[in-house]
Amino acid sequence: MTNVYTRVILCNMKTAISISDTLFEEAEKTARYMGIPRSKLYVIALEDYISRNNGEMITNKLNEVYSKIDTNEFNNDLAVGLESLRKLTKDDTW
Repeated sequence: MTNVYTRVILCNMKTAISISDTLFEEAEKTARYMGIPRSKLYVIALEDYISRNNGEMITNKLNEVYSKIDTNEFNNDLAVGLESLRKLTKDDTW
C-alpha cells in the first residue's frame, strides 16, 4: 500500500476578531488614509504590538527565573571579584 501525502502551504492565515464599532470605523478611516486594505492595517498593528511587547515578556520571564536564585551563595565570589577589580584599576585615572 502506498501512502499519499498532500502538502498544503498556507501563505496567510485567516482569522476573525470582535472589535467595537468605534474601533472598526477608526480602522476603516486609517486604512483608507494609508491606501491599504483593512486586513493589512490589522497585520501592521499586530506586528507592531508584538514587537513592542515581546521584549517586555522576555524581561518578565528572565526576572521570574532570576528571582528564584539564591544570591547569598555568590557573595564570596562577588567580594573576591570586586577586590580584584579594585587592584587592577587602583592606578587608573577616570
